[in-house]
Amino acid sequence: MKKMLSLFLVFLISAAFAETVQAQCSICTKTAQQLGEGPAQGLNSGIMYLMFTPFIIVGFIGYRWWKTNKEADEMPDA
Repeated sequence: MKKMLSLFLVFLISAAFAETVQAQCSICTKTAQQLGEGPAQGLNSGIMYLMFTPFIIVGFIGYRWWKTNKEADEMPDA
């Protein structure tokens, strides 16, 4: 439990001091420049959304795997 709390605090502190990033490749940057400021922000948000989705899925699978193994280790052998 202490490890989880420590990890959460490190994540929270790093998120608090994070800077805004531009998640665009060179082709997307050129397209965003042609679109204008408003649509460019929407394009950047969409790219960030698509980038985080696999991380969330893998994190969920990893958490479930860890929890299942933890429960299996706690079961007494009969």
